[in-house]
Amino acid sequence: MFNGNIGDLIRKAQEMGENLKARQEELARKEFDVSVGGDMVKMRFNGKGEALSITIDPEVLNADDPRMLEDLVLSAVNEGIREGQKLMQEEMSKMAGGLKIPGLTT
Repeated sequence: MFNGNIGDLIRKAQEMGENLKARQEELARKEFDVSVGGDMVKMRFNGKGEALSITIDPEVLNADDPRMLEDLVLSAVNEGIREGQKLMQEEMSKMAGGLKIPGLTT
């Protein structure tokens, strides 16, 4: 809690800012995989939400139904976005140390 010393308060705020920046950089380096359609489409993302790679089962490429492939790719991208947001929320909640901060806790 704040005990009246503004210097301590400023120092703590600076520490929190530095910790947040370090966590964001760490999170950006993390990578995770998603797959959809029984592994027909697999994608790798980083913590910044960028798609790093995509692997498509050749069976899907030979299909006469291009819409199925389109749907699978969209599903994989959306799953990656959801997982990235979940990862970010978990990391920010850890930083909050159990504090109830709107938008960071569920």
